[in-house]
Amino acid sequence: MEEKCISKAVIKRLPRYYRYLGELIEEGVERISSNELSEKMRVTASQIRQDLNNFGGFGQQGYGYNVPYLYEEIGKILGLDKTHHMIIVGAGNLGQALANYVKFEKRGFKIVGIFDVNPVLKGISIRGNEIRMMDELPQFLKEQDVEIATLTLPKNNAAETADLLVKNGIRAIWNFAHLDLDVPKDVIVENVHLSESLMRLSYNLNCYENEHEKK
Repeated sequence: MEEKCISKAVIKRLPRYYRYLGELIEEGVERISSNELSEKMRVTASQIRQDLNNFGGFGQQGYGYNVPYLYEEIGKILGLDKTHHMIIVGAGNLGQALANYVKFEKRGFKIVGIFDVNPVLKGISIRGNEIRMMDELPQFLKEQDVEIATLTLPKNNAAETADLLVKNGIRAIWNFAHLDLDVPKDVIVENVHLSESLMRLSYNLNCYENEHEKK
């Protein structure tokens, strides 16, 4: 298959397909049509077919999609057939919550280190990982094969920490800090701004309430 640019909107929907297909497997469903899948996901059947056709289609006319096969193939597209070593920088409430989330490892994301600046936290173990101090980070990255760094730091520390991570070979950052990072173009950043998500929820709630007041 020739390589082509896939839109960000399609990529954003792939994890949803993967999640729903996983639920279907748990229910014992072997095959599903695009129409049936659209009802579950609230995405049009046409959109589903267009999205999957970017990667070869996977469906058969008159049969639909083989659920376990499609689940496996989307997992490969998302890189979930590999193990990605990950660290967490910032061992506050959010960092510890992420470190305790067992499904990351089931998806191939293995947390191999947790770092913080607070000496009170040093040595505390979270699911087998002892919290280390930031001065240990450069040496740790030299010795370990780490692909992803998760930033759960205050805004004022995030930029400096991101620079340190990039300098020591990190090429993918999962950023929970309320700051858009300025990193080289070859560094991949996925921003998770929780407050922005909550604001979108507030907007939609406001629209809903306004519409029902008019009725």
